[in-house]
Amino acid sequence: METTARSAATWPSGVRWAFTTTLVGVAAYVALDIVAQLLPPHYSPISQAESDLGVGPYGWVMDLNFVVRGVLSLALVFGLYRAWPSRPTLPKVSLALLGAWAVGAFVLAVSPTDVSGPATVHGTVHLVTAFLAFLFAAVGVVGVSRAMGHDGRWRSVAPYARPIAWLSAVALIVLFVGTGIPRVEHALFGLLERVFLGSVLLWMFVVALQLLRSGPDRVQAETASP
Repeated sequence: METTARSAATWPSGVRWAFTTTLVGVAAYVALDIVAQLLPPHYSPISQAESDLGVGPYGWVMDLNFVVRGVLSLALVFGLYRAWPSRPTLPKVSLALLGAWAVGAFVLAVSPTDVSGPATVHGTVHLVTAFLAFLFAAVGVVGVSRAMGHDGRWRSVAPYARPIAWLSAVALIVLFVGTGIPRVEHALFGLLERVFLGSVLLWMFVVALQLLRSGPDRVQAETASP
């Protein structure tokens, strides 16, 4: 009877689609980022922010990539919300923060950053949005990862999610501290920012992949084990 029940387990409606969208979205994001980096005016990935790629004759590529980031992030939030095994342990605030990070990506797509010259309204909106979105993402992934550790039904995912989540938090702290040091900001801002963004996207990819690989059958099996 127990075996039959486990084999019949399925994800709630839309969950598998959401996790698959996250995986495809992360791959597309990385590919588009590389394409944007290779196109004129060839901004430095080490010293210049990723957002600078959205300014120039091919800025639309980076704008499209911001949209991709928003979609893949919202897909993961939806999937986690629908698939979470226990409502009492559902990290609503953390998922909301990840949702805000996703919405921030859409805002970044329509408000180009200021690469040079005086500050503009759209450049200021971009800067403030990026700051808040980064903060929300770091707190969100840590919060979701901690909640996974409190629910035995996520035992197969938590060991992968937690170290990457804390890596993203440390990367954000290093980025913020580095921004306050002019020499570091001018020489390494792009690299530090990409390390942070990469860690958040890696977290999303790994969480979605592990949940697709384990599936609801394995989650239930681990919950039933002593």
